Amino acid sequence: MKIAQVAPLCEAVPPKLYGGTERVVANLCNALVELGHEVTLFASSESSTRARLVPVRDQALRLDATPLKSELAAHLSLLSEVHRRHKQFDILHFHTEMLQFPAFEAQAHKCVTTLHGRLDLKDYPQLYARWEQFGLVSISDAQRLPLGHANWLATVPHGIAERQFPFQQQPQGGYLAFLGRISPEKRPDLAIRLARRAGLPLKIAAKIDKGDAYYFETVVKPLLQDPQIEYVGEIDDRRKAEFLGDASALLFPIDWPEPFGLVMIEAMACGTPTIAWNRGAVPEIIESGVSGFIVDSESEAQEAIARISTLSRLAVRRAFERSFTATVMAKSYLDVYRHLLVRRQPDQREYGR
Repeated sequence: MKIAQVAPLCEAVPPKLYGGTERVVANLCNALVELGHEVTLFASSESSTRARLVPVRDQALRLDATPLKSELAAHLSLLSEVHRRHKQFDILHFHTEMLQFPAFEAQAHKCVTTLHGRLDLKDYPQLYARWEQFGLVSISDAQRLPLGHANWLATVPHGIAERQFPFQQQPQGGYLAFLGRISPEKRPDLAIRLARRAGLPLKIAAKIDKGDAYYFETVVKPLLQDPQIEYVGEIDDRRKAEFLGDASALLFPIDWPEPFGLVMIEAMACGTPTIAWNRGAVPEIIESGVSGFIVDSESEAQEAIARISTLSRLAVRRAFERSFTATVMAKSYLDVYRHLLVRRQPDQREYGR
């Protein structure tokens, strides 16, 4: 099968530091190639992939220090290049939310769009009703609830390469971990409070967006005076494997409808259990009592921290292998692609490749 994967240009594929969507795209491309398919990735030029790379920008937007640049212009150029080549592919798989809809109406029958973000925004129902011919994939069943009547093809959970995060049977750090982004909805302040009450060290590896700088300065930074709380900043994948693998548990005290939560399966791959709030996709990822604990309150979280040593780290790793590897994800997407190919009418097929 000839498949185009179209990534957003905010980060490289995979990201050098923080980044979710582009990391998923990287794993999907590599797994599809390993399964014998011909994959072309449209992304920024510093991307690294086993697929054929079509570079459409010299650098990912977030790490480009140029003071004057246009995210919209960059993505329009990306879509123009994909459209110019669309006859070369059986499937066009977009990870750019809804940007492609106006330009690819005539190719909607061969398009798959994975939605990676939250969908409870005011303008979304009207937009997805307007372009209902485009088939959508959710990353969790919880994510799609605000758009229940959209043209959903499937739910495909994220996956990561089995060898990317080595299993760690005996964590060396003896600390709790928080990994992701410093923001009010991610609640690092709550993670700090939980760690202090438990009398355990907490390491925070996270990026700070400009929009969250005030929250960091006024809420989080004052809490970092405690010597048991360590803020280590953004980390790359190599450091992330060690960071998660040496942790006793990952704290995931979210206060928003998380569409997925990639960090949970990264921790699972290391054998590290997660203590997560019962929000969004969490119950679809964490099996409470096996790969971690799902809680509804701070008191339940404190009890879970006290019980974390009762969980088998090998069982956590096996839960990851069953459901959240890149190969599992790629095979699920292949089912979606085949569904579109079978459904396609003869006069819609495109030749001349």
